[in-house]
Amino acid sequence: MAQFNWKKTYDDFHQSFPGYKKQPLIGLTGNYREGDCTLADTYYSSVLRAGGTPVVLPPVEDKDALLSVLDSLDGIIFTGGGDLNPLYVNEEPIKELHSINAKRDLQELLLVRLAFDRQIPILGICRGIQLLAAALDGSIYQDIYSQTKSSTLLKHSQELERGYASHLVQIEPDSILSGIFQTEVLAVNSFHHQAVKEAGPHLKIAATASDGVIEAVESSEHKAILGVQWHPECFSAIGDDSMMPLFHWLIKEAKLFQEIKNLHKEIITLDSHCDTPMFFDQKIQFNQRDPRILVDLHKMTEGYLDATCMVAYLEQKERTPEALEAATAKATRILNEIEEMVSINCTAIDIAKTPKDISQLKVQGKKAIIMGIENGYAIGKDIHNVEIFRNKGVAYMTLCHNGDNDICDSHKGNQEHGGVSVFGEQVIQEMNRVGMMVDLSHAHERSFYDALEISHLPIICSHSSAKALCNHTRNLTDDQMKALARKGGVAQVTLYNGFLKETGNACILDAIEHLNHMVNIMGIEHVGIGTDFDGDGGIIGCSNASELLQFTRRLLLERYSKEDIQKIWGGNFLRIMSMYQNQ
Repeated sequence: MAQFNWKKTYDDFHQSFPGYKKQPLIGLTGNYREGDCTLADTYYSSVLRAGGTPVVLPPVEDKDALLSVLDSLDGIIFTGGGDLNPLYVNEEPIKELHSINAKRDLQELLLVRLAFDRQIPILGICRGIQLLAAALDGSIYQDIYSQTKSSTLLKHSQELERGYASHLVQIEPDSILSGIFQTEVLAVNSFHHQAVKEAGPHLKIAATASDGVIEAVESSEHKAILGVQWHPECFSAIGDDSMMPLFHWLIKEAKLFQEIKNLHKEIITLDSHCDTPMFFDQKIQFNQRDPRILVDLHKMTEGYLDATCMVAYLEQKERTPEALEAATAKATRILNEIEEMVSINCTAIDIAKTPKDISQLKVQGKKAIIMGIENGYAIGKDIHNVEIFRNKGVAYMTLCHNGDNDICDSHKGNQEHGGVSVFGEQVIQEMNRVGMMVDLSHAHERSFYDALEISHLPIICSHSSAKALCNHTRNLTDDQMKALARKGGVAQVTLYNGFLKETGNACILDAIEHLNHMVNIMGIEHVGIGTDFDGDGGIIGCSNASELLQFTRRLLLERYSKEDIQKIWGGNFLRIMSMYQNQ
């Protein structure tokens, strides 16, 4: 009788070095029956065939274990199984409910939401699609036969072998699913009596059966999230590869996600403008995932954001001596509050005053907070305040906001000075002297050109987009951008709805279109990203700091190189910051 030669197999593993190609790691949720964690082999064999490395996720609720496994995953499949416990979605169980699997429910609902926050590619299968809807603010039917209004329901819980199709689904055009299968009609199998009732705000319907039952959902926010009601893994059990494109899609997205994470580990990722200090008076908790703000420690970590410029924003008000004194005092108070917030969370974040500080903090595993002032109203008429604020750590000052001040005319003012005032010219020169970057977002076009001529150092526009694509006075014309580039400056595309799309409701694709246009006009060395988070910034697909990985995903899909992405994600901004430090 021949014996298996395991030593030969061992030797075969080491015929060459390194001997293997690193594959994306795909987590598959395990079923739970009679005290055992189980998984049908068709799930993990489909992942292997598609080019991924499968790992089974047992139903555990330990916080550290959940977060550790999510940090290692490049994709996740939520597999089929028993009914969801309706109590988890605040519903009483109906009599038609089948057996539930409470051991899985809590862990998997948590996993969906945590994976969603981390932008991990997701494929939900059967129970998995219902789990997606339940966890992402949609709803499900406990039993379609008793709860739907249709009188002609298909037999979704059927007796055919699982590898055979039982009915057709209609695929929505321009959906992920349509792109995967390149068809409008698909033959699928069916083994369920629960189903998605409402997709919710984060998902949209991707396919339906002829009886109206939702058969597939996907992200409505341009993310790699897809759920199907059928069991694609069962087809391969009988040698039918018609459903393998689903697994190839997941592995492709997982490889891209793996590339994104590796890229962010190597480069500095910097957001040049956020208004989070505006919420400090609400006693926000920066070390918690606070729903009131778009930038906190959790969201920065989930989005691999290394540094953010937090500004002391001042609304433009009266310019009486008393009002100007109050403005300076308010700016000082907000900067003190930023420092206090950083001090409270000193093990995780710190103030960065130079590009070197940011790099050192990344090595230490800390996030960097860069301080700025939005509206030169803060200095009043006392030019000495420029140096005082710079010594406090202010890296840049936006010369004005929505209204003329003593420095210059705003895009939304009365053109009081005809551009930069005499005092404003002195302010810009002083900013050059002390090493505080000049920011021209919000400035009138004449102020913009005046400042370019006055400053002997490059200028930034910390959160501005392209006027050619969205005709707003806050945006930059092509001529302005060309002039800015000639002077070595940078313009940071902003994620503010009204500056990306005149009709509002902008999405990440609109922001990418603005970025592409700005690159075409100015060149890759003169663009960046200033989100304006917590200052009404945030768009579909990139709505808070945790979703900034989605921007990188889009940049890679647009074929930007690693070097280009490094410049966009802060390299260009830091170049100018260094010039001010070294002048």
